[in-house]
Amino acid sequence: MHIIDIDKNNLPERFDIELGAELFTMEVNYNETGDFFTVDLYQYDNPQPLVLGEKMMCGQPLFQGIEDSRFPAPTIVPLDLSGRETRVSWDNFGVTVFLVIDDGE
Repeated sequence: MHIIDIDKNNLPERFDIELGAELFTMEVNYNETGDFFTVDLYQYDNPQPLVLGEKMMCGQPLFQGIEDSRFPAPTIVPLDLSGRETRVSWDNFGVTVFLVIDDGE
């Protein structure tokens, strides 16, 4: 399990990340009105998005239910490491809730 380091004070934040054996580009955004975070996912060097606005839900894998071989193999999950939170919010993201790569370790 590896934590993706995101500075919520720098959003939107776009970065390249290796997931499994492939390189992807992710962008994390914050919706102030609804108090939630979203993720956009791109294959590296491809301007066409694989998905836009995937909402982070505490304990729910991103991109679940999408059957597409272009998506990353490792599961990415917003997890509350304290075990207390039920949703991802501004107050808990980066404090007790983190975006985690579950690579089976």
